Amino acid sequence: MKRREFFGVLGGAFALPLAARAQQQSGKRPTIGLLTAGAPATHGRWVNAFVQRLNELGWVDGRTIAIEYRWAEGRPDRYAEIAAEFVQLKVDVIVTQGGAVAAAKKATSVIPIVFTVAADPLGDGSVASLARPGGNVTGLSLQFTDLAGKRLEFLREGVPRLDRLAIMANVGYRAAALEMAEVEATARRLGLEVTISPIRRTEDIAPAVVGFKGRADALYVCGDPLMSTNQVQINTLALNARLPTMHAIGEYVKAGGLMSYGANFPDLWRRGGDYVDKILRGAKPGDIPVEQPIKFDLVINLKTAKALGLSLPPTLLARADEVIE
Repeated sequence: MKRREFFGVLGGAFALPLAARAQQQSGKRPTIGLLTAGAPATHGRWVNAFVQRLNELGWVDGRTIAIEYRWAEGRPDRYAEIAAEFVQLKVDVIVTQGGAVAAAKKATSVIPIVFTVAADPLGDGSVASLARPGGNVTGLSLQFTDLAGKRLEFLREGVPRLDRLAIMANVGYRAAALEMAEVEATARRLGLEVTISPIRRTEDIAPAVVGFKGRADALYVCGDPLMSTNQVQINTLALNARLPTMHAIGEYVKAGGLMSYGANFPDLWRRGGDYVDKILRGAKPGDIPVEQPIKFDLVINLKTAKALGLSLPPTLLARADEVIE
C-alpha cells in the first residue's frame, strides 16, 4: 500500500544537508524506501517519530528527500516483493524492521539497510558484530528475551494469585519463538504451571485464546507483526476469557491489554532517523555500531484492570511510566 499522503510534512525551515545539495545538483533527491511490517493503524506512531527526527535533521519528504512508504500489514510473505521493488526503484537507503531485514538483505548487498527494531541481529546473521556490523546493514537491536523475567515480575505483582501462565507466540517468527522459550523457562523456574499455544496465522488466534479460558490465570503474548495486526482482537478475546495480559509493546496495552514492559518503540524509530542521516551524509552502514534501547516503559491499562476485577497495588502503579484510565 502506498501511503505517501498519510504523513504531513512536519515543516519549518531546515538547513539543507550537503548530501542533499549534491543530489539536487544532479537532479535527484535521496530516496528512502520504508518497509513497515504492520499497518498505519498499528505502526503509524512509530513511523511518525522516524519522520519527525528526519525533519529535525533537515530531511523533509518532498523537499530534500523522497520517502516511499510500504506497509506489509502483518504479512511476511510481502517482504521479499517490497524489498525487490525498492531495489528496482534504486532507493538510497532501505529502512525496515524485524523479519523484513533478512528479505531486504537478500534483495541487495549494495543499498544501505537500517533496521529500527530487530530482536537478534547478531544471532540471525544480519550483522557480523554489534560494534562493527560490516556489510550494508546496521540499526537498533531489542532485548526481548532479556526482559522476560522483569515482565513476569510485574505480572505477578499485578495478578497476585498467578499460578498458571498461558503463553501465545507466532512460532513462524524467529524472535517470537525465542521469546516464548525464554518466558517458558523463566516461568517454570518461578514454579508456574505453563500452557503454550504456538500459532502461525490470524485464524489460529481465537481458538488459542478461547482454549486458555479456565486453564490459565494470565496470558503472556509474544509480540510480532502478526500479533500487532491483531492486537485488538487478542485483547478483546482475553478480556472475555477473564485473562490479564502481559505484552512487550506499549501499543498492545493501548489496544486493551493489561500491561506491558519493554523498549520504547517510538524512541527506537526516532533514533533510526539518526542512522539514516549519517548514511545520507556519507557514512558506511558497516561502520556504524548497532545500538541497544535506552528507554524502557511500563504501561498499565487501569480500565482493563477494573474490567477484570483487579485491584492493582499502588506501588505498581507508581512505577508505571504511563497509566491508561
